[in-house]
Amino acid sequence: MRVRLIAALAALVALALTGTAWAQGSPQKPTRHAPCVQGEAAGFPCKRVDLLSYFWMEEIGGSQVVGQGRGSDAWGWEDPQTGREYVIAGRENGTAFVDITDPKRPLYLANLPTASPQSQVIWRDIKVYADHAYIVSEASNHGMQIFDLNRLRTLDRSAAPVNVVEDARYTGFGRAHNLNINEETGFGYAVGTRQGIECSQGLHMMDLSEPTAPVFVGCFADDGYIHDTQCVVYRGADARYLGREICFAASPTPGPSPHSVLIVDVTDKANPVILSNTPYEGAGYSHQGWLTPDQETFIFGDEGDEGAFGHNTRTLVFDVRNLESPLHIGTHFGPTRAINHNIYTENRWVYQSNYTAGLRILDGRDVADGELREVAYFDTYPPHDNAVFGFGTWSNYAWFSSGVIAVHGYQGLWIVKARLGQQK
Repeated sequence: MRVRLIAALAALVALALTGTAWAQGSPQKPTRHAPCVQGEAAGFPCKRVDLLSYFWMEEIGGSQVVGQGRGSDAWGWEDPQTGREYVIAGRENGTAFVDITDPKRPLYLANLPTASPQSQVIWRDIKVYADHAYIVSEASNHGMQIFDLNRLRTLDRSAAPVNVVEDARYTGFGRAHNLNINEETGFGYAVGTRQGIECSQGLHMMDLSEPTAPVFVGCFADDGYIHDTQCVVYRGADARYLGREICFAASPTPGPSPHSVLIVDVTDKANPVILSNTPYEGAGYSHQGWLTPDQETFIFGDEGDEGAFGHNTRTLVFDVRNLESPLHIGTHFGPTRAINHNIYTENRWVYQSNYTAGLRILDGRDVADGELREVAYFDTYPPHDNAVFGFGTWSNYAWFSSGVIAVHGYQGLWIVKARLGQQK
């Protein structure tokens, strides 16, 4: 699938030029904030999501040209001393730190260059633990950059953007596709790792109790390549596993059960145990999912099915109350054919980054019955909603105390706020 993705991106270079032209010709300041009125906010299609601000990639250290700084993953951090809110936005050529405390007047504060000279690789993933950002990349010999976010507090804001360097770099692997951190236990889980400690590209487990000195503590390699995972202290309905550390993962080929939802008990890092490996119909590429807050359902996206089978954006709902026997209980089809990417949950809401269709917000009030309902959206790429890579949003972060949502992707970073209180 990785080869397919690269080929697809390469095939879209010409179209990317069209996308860049659209972006550069789009509304500029002072129309960077606007309420969503009659389906539009400053030229962007929307529903119940107001635009507070946005940056094109060129404005946060990147570019919309392939290989020169397109956007990818993003995460967030709130300064525990000042309450300031920051977006940590990945690019092909590094990481941008953006202060969004005043969401209508955000500040591109700092730039952390990539740790690899191979800057044309799009995949960069970020997570936060103990006020430190952990950054991995598919770029060769990148390792994991570690940056103490408390340093943002002391930077000269009048000199922004300020170039910064990492505080440490973990080199137990050279390349990683993704990273998850269980903030409750302080363990990090890199997936899709290569060029280092051999974990068959499964779970590469690290103890982060000393934030700038991660310690390798074990591998889970029994199912081959893992694309993404969420690891939690389990408090769900399956009493057999209460209090144990459980990972819910997207497992594409290779592996005993290609394209499946994988659940692994990683409490004993030296002896992780597969609890279940659940395939599903119509698989294209097992990509990513996120638990509901009660840990009873897993909301999951396949990245290859829309393009392969021609249907609209598909979201699968799994009942995981029995960790050893999950059940596929529902399927939601969105209104467009855009490919879905990262999915996260907060309270009853499901936040999807669906590439060309932008941020889509689903109501999960009836998710226990397998039902989801789209109630809001903000389309960061108006030209089309086709099932292609290379355009629109890659990820989102909806856990800021202020209620703002960061929506990041190939062309830029958008700061928005949803009006979900109107939902019955």
